[in-house]
Amino acid sequence: MPKALFVDTSRCTACRGCQVACKEWHDLPAVETKQRGSHQNPPDLNPFNYKLVRFSEHRINGKVEWYFFPDQCRHCDVPPCKDIADAYVTGAVIKDEDTGAVIFTDQTKRLAADECQEITEACPYNIPRRNTGSGMLTKCDMCIDRQQAGLVPVCVKTCPTGTMNFGEREEMVALAEKALERVKKDYPNAEIIDADEVNVIYLVQDKPELYYEYVTADASGVGKGVTRKEFLANLAKPAKRMFG
Repeated sequence: MPKALFVDTSRCTACRGCQVACKEWHDLPAVETKQRGSHQNPPDLNPFNYKLVRFSEHRINGKVEWYFFPDQCRHCDVPPCKDIADAYVTGAVIKDEDTGAVIFTDQTKRLAADECQEITEACPYNIPRRNTGSGMLTKCDMCIDRQQAGLVPVCVKTCPTGTMNFGEREEMVALAEKALERVKKDYPNAEIIDADEVNVIYLVQDKPELYYEYVTADASGVGKGVTRKEFLANLAKPAKRMFG
């Protein structure tokens, strides 16, 4: 039975516990950063940060509003990254049918830099990052090793506020819908993001664009005259044509 993460951003305090725990569990090295006038640090996802709590500040009706978004791979039901990668290196990207996790294997190092860039551009959520040292593509693996050991993902284990939730997909969808009822009482623009297509389901309490450009798949073209299925099919065409 596929698993899912439910991320309730209305409960997020931007403690960044999930971000740090992810980095520690995967034994990722430190990233040199500097103060850029934002609490968000580092400035973007990178080969050594699979998860990043994004900060966005807006003045709305004379009041300053802060929006926090723990960004990571969405583990799509139909992952476009896998469609593209399969055209170049079979097995570079796999989908674990037991959990629904989309995994980048060490075979991604066989992909050329421009092929990796094509895979990143195919992602509706702008997630994969290439490690120029190893040549591998990197992203969240939904803590597949912890799941196989009967444990929850480390970000869920660490979260102190109930923002991060994990379980059977149907249970997480039901939890998201229940949370939406609660949040909409105070935030009528609240919505659940792309729940039918992904296994990391977000609830946002305001318009998605206030959080980050790639919160929804719409930012990459879905909903702009094409369906998601058509969009994903079109993404795979250029690479597959190269191989006949």
